[in-house]
Amino acid sequence: MSSEVKFNFVKLWSWLAALFIFPLIWVGGLVTTHDAGMAVPDWPGTYGYNLFLYPFWTWIYGPFDLLIEHGHRLLGSWVGLLVIFLCIAAWRQEPRRWYRWACVGLLGAVIAQGLLGGFRVVLDERTIAMIHGCGGPMVFAYATFVALASSTDWKTATARILPRGLWKLSWILLGSTVTQLVLGAQLRHALPSTSPVGFMSMVHLHLTFAGVVTIAILAVALMVRKSPYAQEPGLRAPANALLALLVLQLLLGVGTWMANYALPWSETTGALARYVIAAKGYWESMVVTAHQATGSLLIASSTWLICRVGRRQFSLVENRDPLNNPQTTGALPQSISAV
Repeated sequence: MSSEVKFNFVKLWSWLAALFIFPLIWVGGLVTTHDAGMAVPDWPGTYGYNLFLYPFWTWIYGPFDLLIEHGHRLLGSWVGLLVIFLCIAAWRQEPRRWYRWACVGLLGAVIAQGLLGGFRVVLDERTIAMIHGCGGPMVFAYATFVALASSTDWKTATARILPRGLWKLSWILLGSTVTQLVLGAQLRHALPSTSPVGFMSMVHLHLTFAGVVTIAILAVALMVRKSPYAQEPGLRAPANALLALLVLQLLLGVGTWMANYALPWSETTGALARYVIAAKGYWESMVVTAHQATGSLLIASSTWLICRVGRRQFSLVENRDPLNNPQTTGALPQSISAV
């Protein structure tokens, strides 16, 4: 007997969509860093052209602001196309009803994010730009969840960990990283009319939540190495990723401050005193944008941790066919409804 094995297009498109959202966020960060949001003053077209028919030599070899703004729009369109492919594949291949609707929800989120970007241009409104900047990492986290839910680990993991504190801590970490994102967006999109006292208040809040995120990640890294979580090697990967990203993010945070404001000890060290902060310089803009993009990776990795912990602590109630009754897998009384 031979059985036909179908290629898993759902897994392919979900992971491609999640992976391409990150460079989309990076380029969007460059747009903010370089104040290039209005480099193309019309939408949905580009200087009167159809978005996809705009002469490539004009933006490839043109001003850098035009390159990153038009490139950001093209990347967003590509991500939207990938999610459309995902929805088609999900409705053709995916037996889980809730997952099919989750893919549709992701498409709606991508469309909403694109509309926000368009409104930011049409209305030339910095507040919309800030909301758009916060929405990107949230869509990235949503896409990460959709990709993880298509993975082999999600489908094969069983609920065998009794409830402890890691589940709640994972959600606290996610909430802290999202709050940190919003506070960082306030700083990046601060208006010229912002008072020095108001600006420093936002800086202090940003630093405070950096401490909260640091403590939460260190606690997660410690908990996954102790019983009962130490017996689950699948929890180590997201915890280690969070730890590595934390170190990188702290270094980038210091670099961002120095790139934007001042170097430490410049009054006492001649070499540092001679350093001139170059507004929108290449390395300065890369450091600032990397700090923002790494924050998105922290949010996505927090989502990864939640998925790994949840699948090992709660059983799933899945409805693979609307005509069938839900059936429970797993031994613990708690359940996450997947209907």
